[in-house]
Amino acid sequence: MLSSVFARQATCDLTIMNVTLNKDARRISIGARGSIRIVIVGHVDHGKSTLIGMLLHETGNLAAGKLETLKAVAARRGMPFEWSFLLDALQTERDQGITLDTSQIRFRTPSRDVLLIDAPGHAEFLRNMITGAAQADAALLLIDATEGIREQTRRHAYMLHLLGIRQIAVVINKMDRIDFDAQRFETLSGEIRTYLASLGLDATSVIPISARRGDGVARRTDAIAWHKGPTVLEALDEFRSAHTAVDLPFRMPVQAIYKFDDRRILAGRVESGAITIGEPVAIAPDGKFARVKTIEGWPPPERQDMPQRAVAGQSIGITLDQDIFVERGNVVASRSNPPDSGSRLRARIFWLAQTPLAVGETIVIRSGTADSRGTVTAIANSIDPGTLAEVGGTAIGQNHVGEVEIILSRPFAADPHTANPALGRVVIERDSRIAGGGLVLSLDGNNASIGLQPEKLTDTKKVSARTAKAAQLARVMGDASPADRLKRLRQEIPGKIVFTTSFGLEDQVIIQLLCGNDIDVDIVTLDTGRLFPQTYDLWAETERHFGRRIRAVYPAQDRLASFVDQHGINGFYGSREARLACCYARKVEPLGRALAGAEAWITGLRSEQSAGRRDMTLVGIDNAYGLIKLNPLFEWNRAAVQDFAATQGVPINPLHATGFASIGCAPCTRAIAPGEPERAGRWWWEEDSKKECGLHQPIE
Repeated sequence: MLSSVFARQATCDLTIMNVTLNKDARRISIGARGSIRIVIVGHVDHGKSTLIGMLLHETGNLAAGKLETLKAVAARRGMPFEWSFLLDALQTERDQGITLDTSQIRFRTPSRDVLLIDAPGHAEFLRNMITGAAQADAALLLIDATEGIREQTRRHAYMLHLLGIRQIAVVINKMDRIDFDAQRFETLSGEIRTYLASLGLDATSVIPISARRGDGVARRTDAIAWHKGPTVLEALDEFRSAHTAVDLPFRMPVQAIYKFDDRRILAGRVESGAITIGEPVAIAPDGKFARVKTIEGWPPPERQDMPQRAVAGQSIGITLDQDIFVERGNVVASRSNPPDSGSRLRARIFWLAQTPLAVGETIVIRSGTADSRGTVTAIANSIDPGTLAEVGGTAIGQNHVGEVEIILSRPFAADPHTANPALGRVVIERDSRIAGGGLVLSLDGNNASIGLQPEKLTDTKKVSARTAKAAQLARVMGDASPADRLKRLRQEIPGKIVFTTSFGLEDQVIIQLLCGNDIDVDIVTLDTGRLFPQTYDLWAETERHFGRRIRAVYPAQDRLASFVDQHGINGFYGSREARLACCYARKVEPLGRALAGAEAWITGLRSEQSAGRRDMTLVGIDNAYGLIKLNPLFEWNRAAVQDFAATQGVPINPLHATGFASIGCAPCTRAIAPGEPERAGRWWWEEDSKKECGLHQPIE
């Protein structure tokens, strides 16, 4: 399928790679003992290929005599033997001494099977590195102990961050060239941990090695006796394996429909999950439902041998118990957990064509077996990976990365890449040629807007500064009162601070604290246009009581009109997708404009409000907006908030007295019964575990 091009395994077979595995290693079936895909990245000449060659040797994954053969070849060429010769398949690589393409090597450790992806470190071949890393569950980031952290090291770490790889072990190589200096190692370890933390990443381990000698690769030697952490081999075994494709929800893109006798057979490859006869399925994006009647195979088996179950990786045919129209490009999926469907696609794009991708351009999007023409309506966070600089503007240049919003001419089905990579990638065509690829972030606005977001942090110094500041504030604010927390935030943050209020109980208390202590912040509300009359009355009363205006941000008219045209004025009752699209138009997109230019964001979140909010913190970095986020009432319970409001004479919404705990838009809020959670009255027709709109946490 064309959608696999972006994530294609740039695989050379074992003979082309000049790596001949021993007989046991050749019998490896990835997944049989548990498997993991690991990409190894780093600056050119920091020793990736040498490390891999030593790993293959140390783990016994080379055929007898292979090492001697390569040494002889090196001698005939008049070159000293290097372990990297085991990996460098191309003649050009040997001549230049650099890795140009992505190679994949299968080998086994004592406890699992490993697919190791050797990605190029040279700046000119960054796109190849992206291709390799996009397939990985974890990463090894290599640093030369003599050179330290280079710009290419930072670029690779940033690309791992963009691709969603969260398991990273750092390997500091060539320790023999600095006499295994433990102090130098600790300095480098601290520097790289700080940089990774600025990207929201945490190194699982930092390992000192000499790949050329083998110290720290698979063995602890006397030279690194001071190191208490794992070897590289142990670090590989400590990585958590990602969910296998079989563990994910069932997805089968339809490749073709065949008519045999009275059967209509839907043919395709099971990309994830499993299916059994009799199981209910959904046909996406059409929203039709049926049950699997039969599972067909080729050649046709005897009736008694008809398959009862199919799993990820199998190419099959199925028939349904309902006579419904299905076409190529549809996805047969789990009925209880279907993919997203829609015509507004948000994706993180890796652009490869020489001519930039621009807003307003018409392109072709391919996902699975589906394709659709689409128009680029917004571009944000366009980044040059070579410099980590945000380019801005309304285009994405060659080899640059950016987030795009595309309106499709017809809807198709896909999953967010983080939820299901099998259906989470797209390929972009221009003029019948592949011009880029990307990772699906959402369909139909399930996540925050990208067109008018506050600043996305690509300046690494600014990222580090805000992360460090948030950590400092967290240490000093724990025992402070809410008023002192707000004062401290204002003292420590020189730039713009925004407090967003919906005039709920917590918000009114925070306004009292801000105004009562003369704390200068921008107080903003999102007027959705569908608030309760009592909320509008409280808004006016609050301005009179505190003697200050509260800035309002309204939905974008064209976006709201588009929602109403598509779903109807109350279409949010029809499906969760429609409700999220409404929240996006009325709340999430306006929030991006409200926070534009801010350094910090104050909210009324409390851990007691819902199960999903217990995992949030008093102060930290908001991942969606890159801002320091303070929740000054975080550990207060509702009774404490009510008591404070009553004692201080704070005006509150009269709806609270009639059973409304959390108050939002009038059509989507009801009073709660005694004993119900505070947010049970919000979108009450949906599951309790999903009572969020996207303002404060990602939508599942």
